[in-house]
This record gives sequence, structure tokens and C-alpha cells, in this order.
Amino acid sequence: MTPSFRRKHPVRARAASAASAVVLAALSATALVSCGSDDDSGGSSSVSDGATPPDQESFAGEPPSALASAAESAAAEARESASSAAASASAREASRKASIGTDIEQSRQAAQNALKDVDGRGNALNEVGMTGKPRAETGGRLAVLVSVTNKTGAEASYAAQVDFLDASGKVVETQFVGTEDLAPGGRAQLLVTSREPASPPLTPRLTKAQRY
Repeated sequence: MTPSFRRKHPVRARAASAASAVVLAALSATALVSCGSDDDSGGSSSVSDGATPPDQESFAGEPPSALASAAESAAAEARESASSAAASASAREASRKASIGTDIEQSRQAAQNALKDVDGRGNALNEVGMTGKPRAETGGRLAVLVSVTNKTGAEASYAAQVDFLDASGKVVETQFVGTEDLAPGGRAQLLVTSREPASPPLTPRLTKAQRY
């Protein structure tokens, strides 16, 4: 009988422990309900039903209207800056073309003056040559490239006269080109474009070439 009593005793102990745990859980639940209720306000819940609106003062930055105005202002400034840059570039290009035109005219005038008193065809025909330019590269206009090579041992200036002749051999246009202070062995290429219409066709001729 002693062994049987020893086996049943642990079972009663575990049952008593389980009953105590149930009682403690019930008491804990009652305490939580009591804490969550307010006796003075008729049992209303202490949890707010509505969300608290954010404090606008805690936000940084500008309102949408100010941002839009700033964007428009920046865009206007960018457009004005681009317009000013384009105008400045256009003015620089116009000035560059005017400068080039002035240089060409001065060179033409110097070549014409150098050839004014030259008899015959000049002393530099063996240093000056001429080749035609494809009309596809000149917008359909008749143009030739005058090449000058200083074959002497000293610095020299050159002048050339190019005539444009019609089918009968009559000179209908004359142009002068030149280069100054060309170093020994130096080479220069000068473009001559006819101002006459493309039709009827003309024939270019290197009439004079003078070294001076």
C-alpha cells in the first residue's frame, strides 16, 4: 500500500497548482478592467476616439503657392539668361563675319594694287596654281581654289588675278586675291567665288600672278 500512496500524491499537487494559476489569472483580469475604467466619468474609456491633428508649425519649407512662384521666377530667369546668351553669341558671330569681310576686302585691294602696273602675266605663275571646286560644295556657284607656294628663300607677298569668261571668251568678271608675308616654303589657299549666275556657265582663268 505504501508504493500506491506515493504515486497518487504528485497528481494532487499538480491539480492544486493548476487551480491556483486559474485564480491568479482571474484576479489579474479584474485588476486590468478596473484600471481601464474611470469611475468619476461614468465608465467612459480613457482612449481618445479621434486622431490629434499635426502641428503645422513643426513642418519646414514654403507653402505650395510660394514654391510655384519660386519655380516660375527661376524659369523666367533661365529664359532671360538663355536669350541674353543667344543674343551675345549672335553679336559675336556678326562681329567675326564683319572682321573677316574687312580682312578679305583689304587683301583684295592690296592684290589689285600690286597687279596694277604688272606687264604680262607676272613673275609668279610657277608658284601659283588654280583648281576648280565642286558646285555641290559651293551651293551651285562657280568657285576656284587658288594655291600659293613660296618657293623662294625669303618672305614674300603674292597677288593673283582670276578672270571668268563666257562661251565666246569674253571676260565678264574679274576678281583679285592675295596673301602677304608668306614665309619661305609656306603655302596658302585662297577661295575665289564668282558673283555671276550659275547659268550661262563661265570658265575661270588665272590671268596674272605676281610676287612682290
